[in-house]
Parts: sequence; structure tokens; C-alpha cells
Amino acid sequence: MCFGLSKAFSTILLILLIALATPGVLAEGDLDENEEVVTEETEDEDEDVADIDDSLPRQTTSTQPTFSRAYGNAEDIQDKPHKIAPNIDLKEVAPAQTSKSFFTEPENPEQPQDIQPEPRTPELKPETTPPNSITLLDTEVLPGTSTRIGWSPGLQISGLSSPTPVLVVNGIKSGPTLCLVAAIHGDELNGIEIVRRVLYDLDPTELSGKVIGVPIVNLQGFQQGNRYLPDRRDLNRHFPGKADGHVAERFAHALFSQVIRHCDMLVDIHTGSLRRTNLPQLRADMNNPKVATFTGGFDRIAVVHSTGTRGMLRTAALAMGITAVTMEAGESLRIQQHQIKAGVNSLHSLMEKQGMISRLFTWGDPEPIYYDSYWIRAEYGGILSSKITLGAQVIKGQVLGVVTDPITNAQYPIKAKGIGRIIGMAVDQVVMSGFAAYHIGTEAEVPAE
Repeated sequence: MCFGLSKAFSTILLILLIALATPGVLAEGDLDENEEVVTEETEDEDEDVADIDDSLPRQTTSTQPTFSRAYGNAEDIQDKPHKIAPNIDLKEVAPAQTSKSFFTEPENPEQPQDIQPEPRTPELKPETTPPNSITLLDTEVLPGTSTRIGWSPGLQISGLSSPTPVLVVNGIKSGPTLCLVAAIHGDELNGIEIVRRVLYDLDPTELSGKVIGVPIVNLQGFQQGNRYLPDRRDLNRHFPGKADGHVAERFAHALFSQVIRHCDMLVDIHTGSLRRTNLPQLRADMNNPKVATFTGGFDRIAVVHSTGTRGMLRTAALAMGITAVTMEAGESLRIQQHQIKAGVNSLHSLMEKQGMISRLFTWGDPEPIYYDSYWIRAEYGGILSSKITLGAQVIKGQVLGVVTDPITNAQYPIKAKGIGRIIGMAVDQVVMSGFAAYHIGTEAEVPAE
């Protein structure tokens, strides 16, 4: 009798573990017969892993075409503005959002409704190349001003739509346009705080160039603590998107055509996915000479060579001639101060290197460039317990973690295949066979100081 109860308990526990470790799947009957079946882990493994698995090796001689895009050509893609953005101090607390969005300027009772209040524009100093206004989302942002604009992909019921804030700082001096985006996956929080701290710390009267920040791209996913879009697709697999495509493609097209195309440089900020954490790092196509040079402006952050995969924002931006990298920092659904500080510091160093800001900046010891890396997967299902920490150096045969079968008590060690460094890893959790557990960086090169 006791044996029967023990066996039944073991069976129930095993089913529960499988349910916890297996992503939910849509019932095929819920979809139109011509629509693809989409799971929470869409189309393949998430791009945190697929980005590395599918990356092409580094080339000794780049065969990639050089960019034709140059700074100062913004007029080629300028829209015709419908209004001039008010100059606001981004450090000030914005009023609570009401039926009239805080992105619009408050009404002035002393002025007619059809007259725009004159924006506060600082006196411009003579320049060899005069600074330009930037027209974004039908709004002109004058030199020497900063503002907050509302953007929406236009997919929701208009009466229920909540605009996503786009922060713009247009410097009083000419220079490149840097774009920072975060929370393409709604559960990745560190990037939101990185963008906020960087943008709110900028003074347009001391900035050369323009900085555009979108702290929360996937607003609905963020509100629900969900990685994916409402249609359960991964947005970072569908750039540059299609105007007449499915929901994810339309969302990607709206962001890319209305915001991203204005950028000269792009940093797309992410965290680890599916209960994984990443050492602060850049994912960059080091076969591209401009990208390789661009990575040299980031202080105290490792660089991992990755050519990227089709549909990623970084890949689509590069195809358009925008110098683009992905920044990874920490894990999802957490605010991690150390990772955030590392991201903010590296972006400050980038802007200083690009001549956009002038600050007393102390460079730290350079982090390695990993021209090769790979994921080690669990061979058995069970409870993963790691024996190493993020950033640790490992040698061949070293035990990285142990997977324990909670029913049989069997233990299966996961060992390093060679010398390297832990640049990403799964947090302790229930895993299934084939789960990517440890990301090892190899073939490292330390840049000259």
C-alpha cells in the first residue's frame, strides 16, 4: 500500500516538473488554418541563444560592404513637422497621465488654441557646421532642446491606446544621432533603467549631436511582465517588419520606419532570457569594420562576436547602414544595480569617444573581445544547481553545475569543454534535456589600452 502511494506521488511530481519546464503551447484550433502555430518560445530557441548558435565565424578579411550612410545626412530622411516640440527638462517629474497625454504641451489660457507657444530655445553659438532640428513623429525638436514625444505602433483600439514615451535630446552642437532602445522584450527591465539614467543626465546645451531613447518598446509586454507581444511572437525576430504583415511585423515596421531610420548609431539593450543571466557584454558583428571600431568606445564591457540572425533589430539596422550593436546585461524580471551601472558607464564612454559629450572620464581596464563562444546544454532533465558564478574563468573538465533527478536522485555533472569564461548562464531551476545552461567565451583578445 505504501509502495503504491510512493509510486503515485513520484509520478505526480514528475508530471509537475515537466509542466514547469515545458513552455505553454497554443492549441492549433485557436488559430486560423493559414496562420502559423506560435508558442511562447517562438519559431526556434530565443535569440539570446540562437544569436550565438547561428553566428557566422569571424573573418580575417572583411568582405562586408562599407557604410554609405554619413553623419549630417539627416535631411535626407526628414519628415515635415506638424508641430514644434516644447523644450522640457527631462529631470523634472512629468505630470500623471490623464485623458490628455503628458506628451503634449499644457494649454495656455491666454493664447488661442491654434497657436503654438514659442519654445524656449537657448542662444546658439557660431559653428562651422550648424546644428540641425530633427523631425520625429511629426514633431520638430529644435537644437539645444530636450523633449518627450508619444509613439504608438497603431495596433490597438485607438481609444484604449497608451503611447510609448520617446525621449529626445537635440544638442546645441552638430554631431551624430545615437539611438538607445530597451524592453523590446517586455520582461527585460535593466535596459529601461539604463536608458532612463543616460537620457535624463544629458544637457542639450552641452551635447553635440542627438540622442533618441525609447525606454519601453514593448509596452504591453512590460505591463504584463511578458517577453512577447500580444500575438505571442518575439518582436526581435521580425525587423524591419511589414506594413501589411501580421501583428509583430506591423509593430516592427512602425518602430523601424518612424524612429530607427533616424539613427546613425544604435544600441539595442537586452537581458538574458528564460531565467538566464548575462555578464555585461556587447553582441557585435566583428566582421564589419565600422562595428568593430564602434565597440572600442564602450568602457569595461566584454565584446562577443555575433553576426546576428535575420529579423533582429541589430541585423536590420546594419542592413540599412546604421552602426548597431546589442547590449546584454543581467537577467529578466529584475532590476540589478551593478548591471545597470555597467551599462550606463559604457554608454557615457561611448558618447565621450564619439565627441558627443565632454566629461572627465576615467577609463577602466579593457574587457576581452571573444571572437568565439558556445553554449553548453544539459544532457538530462532535473534540477540544475550551478557550481560556478558569472564571469568565472573555467578549464576543460571543470564541473560547472549538476543536474539532479528529483525522483531517482541520480546526479549528472555538466563540464566545461575547454578553457574559457562564463559570460552567460542559467539561474538554478528545473531544466529539460537540451536546455542551454552555460555560455562560454573563448578565443579572447584584450584590446590595447
